[in-house]
Amino acid sequence: MKGSLAVRRGMTWLRALFALLFCVVAIGGASVRAHEVTPAIADFTVTDRQLTLKLRLNIEAFVAGINLDGLSDTNQTPQAADYDELRALEAQELEPMVTLFAEEWLETFRVQAGGPVVLVVTRITIPDVGDASLPRASFLELTGDVPAGTGSLRITWPAGSGGVVLRQNGVEEPYTGYLQGGETSPPIPLRGGAAKAPVEAFMEYIPVGFTHILPKGLDHILFVLGLFFLSPRVKPLLLQVSLFTVAHTITLALGALGMVDVYPAIVEPLIALSIVFVAVENIFARKLHAWRSFVIFGFGLLHGLGFATVLGEFGLPPSQFLPALIGFNVGVELGQLAVIAAAYLGVRLWFGRHPKYRGRVAIPASVTIAMIGSYWFVERVFL
Repeated sequence: MKGSLAVRRGMTWLRALFALLFCVVAIGGASVRAHEVTPAIADFTVTDRQLTLKLRLNIEAFVAGINLDGLSDTNQTPQAADYDELRALEAQELEPMVTLFAEEWLETFRVQAGGPVVLVVTRITIPDVGDASLPRASFLELTGDVPAGTGSLRITWPAGSGGVVLRQNGVEEPYTGYLQGGETSPPIPLRGGAAKAPVEAFMEYIPVGFTHILPKGLDHILFVLGLFFLSPRVKPLLLQVSLFTVAHTITLALGALGMVDVYPAIVEPLIALSIVFVAVENIFARKLHAWRSFVIFGFGLLHGLGFATVLGEFGLPPSQFLPALIGFNVGVELGQLAVIAAAYLGVRLWFGRHPKYRGRVAIPASVTIAMIGSYWFVERVFL
């Protein structure tokens, strides 16, 4: 009886804490610092034998010399302080640095169209600083002459430049693809006709969704682990993960379709809070209560908005929107299942039946997860 009373008091305290922290997000969410690495966007056209490439990218990260390949957060690099200083510069101060950077960078940016296409920078567009705590999207316009009689071209995205969404414009059935640093596109017909088949779009976006969980989605990994440590039994875990999956699929689809607006300044701190909530609840609750299912569903809707933000940055091929969207979601699910499988094989398979599993494994792990989530919340709101 006393134990039940202690649990109820603990849960009451937990709900009050969550409500308080939610209010703090509403007040301080606008000051979030976004250090997540996002892919560049490269739109290209060929008109009268002239190639025009319009790049949208986080130019400060490039100028700072950050290797973006496989990187999820610029705070993880030695150049993080330089990057933040560059983001605070006015456009006229930053532009000469961009010009110097582009001269060297273009030596590794290769376009083949029967032979090498020499690219030159024709325009640099850098927005005003605005809120220096948020990254700004700058634009580089590159042009080059395509040899006469050329029917296709291939583009090599420079190594160290992270990912790029490559989009062909001005033709029917245009090519849309995603390249990592150092990768080369397939031959792209200049007259169009290279739009991906549904199966190709589906398969291409599976790894995009998977890598958003492993290795880049540390916040989503910790949330799934928070669900994992509630109980050593498989049934409650599968119920929670299923609810989470259904919920984030709904908001992922709505966000990708533009039917709901996604505000990272609010969504990202709330995702951090969701991690804290499930982890702290694990300390007080010994089983899956009915009300927790509703909470997990709500958090799933929240995480789906986070997925939608990432997918919006990549862009979806208009001609194959649905297969690409499904492929991304399948990749996310495979990533989550990989996390659960690793946790099960590494922890629960060996210690799940031990009588002191909860006190020696689940609670210490949940405390650690809650501490990390709390740090991320403070960082995303106040730092």
